Amino acid sequence: MSEKPGVGDLMPDVTLTTPEGGEVRASDFKGRKAVVFFYPKDDTPGCTVENQDFTALADEFAKAGVALLGVSKDSPARHAKFIAKYGLKAPLASDAAEGGLSDALGVWTEKVNYGRTYMGMVRTTYLLDAEGRIARVWDKVRVKDHAAEVLEAAKAL
Repeated sequence: MSEKPGVGDLMPDVTLTTPEGGEVRASDFKGRKAVVFFYPKDDTPGCTVENQDFTALADEFAKAGVALLGVSKDSPARHAKFIAKYGLKAPLASDAAEGGLSDALGVWTEKVNYGRTYMGMVRTTYLLDAEGRIARVWDKVRVKDHAAEVLEAAKAL
C-alpha cells in the first residue's frame, strides 16, 4: 500500500457526493484555501458539536477566504437531515464509496471499542493551501476549541 498523503502533498482529487446529489472534489477549491474535516457520524454528540462549531465560525472562515467541507461516510440524505436539524452552514459531503477520499488519506481505518473491532472514521482535519496542497493535518481531533484553532491556522497560512 502506498503511503498516505501528508503535509506538502496534493490532496487526492476524489469525487464526493453532496446532499443535493451533486459532486465536490478538492480541485474545486483551487485558488483558495480550504478546510476539509472528517468526522465519524452525523447526529452523534461529538460530531454535532464539531459541525456546530464550524458553523459558528463559518462567516469568519469565509472572510478569511477559506472554504469549508465536512466529510463522513453518511449518505447524502442523512447529511441533508443533519444540516436541516441543526442549521449547519459548513457544506457536507458523503464519502461512502469504497476506495474513496477517506481511504486514500488513511482516515477510514480499523478501530477498537470495548474489545469490538470495526471500520470507522478517525476525526481528522486537513488545511489546504490555494494550490490544493496539504498545509496542516490535525489527527485524532479533540472537538473542544478545534474549529477556532483551525481558523487561526487558516488565517496564518
